[in-house]
Amino acid sequence: MPSTLVIVPCGQKKVWSKHPHIGAVRADEAYTGTPFIVNREYARRIGDEWVVLSAKYGFIAPAFLIPEPYEVTFNKRRTGPIAVEVLRQQVVAQDLLRFDRVIGLGGIEYRKVIELAFLDSAVELEFPFAGRPLGYALQATKQALPESANHHAVVSGQLRG
Repeated sequence: MPSTLVIVPCGQKKVWSKHPHIGAVRADEAYTGTPFIVNREYARRIGDEWVVLSAKYGFIAPAFLIPEPYEVTFNKRRTGPIAVEVLRQQVVAQDLLRFDRVIGLGGIEYRKVIELAFLDSAVELEFPFAGRPLGYALQATKQALPESANHHAVVSGQLRG
């Protein structure tokens, strides 16, 4: 049976901005901005598994403990984002090539990084919301969610960061 991995971009807004002394936090709870929350919900419902793509740590599981706040981005090389070669090594080490399909969420920078990380692999990469301005991408992501009891909460904006 085909399997799907969803890659969710990390977010700029993090839990430490409201709770500076909270300590280590799981990746699935560390990022608190609306884009991350919407993408996380999409990943949970669409994928067989999902990971966060952190500009500092690379491909991380939702339960990965992030020890402290950080400000690293793929958009600004001077912040020291993780190298593509390290991401390629993580793809192999984490057996991410076992998936038939990989759905990448996020903007153009994340798309480029994901494409380079999976370069020369047989995995089918999809970027269903790429190339859209953030607001439109989030709206399309919400609309793509399957109907369920929680669907209304996401679409109506009740899930907020």
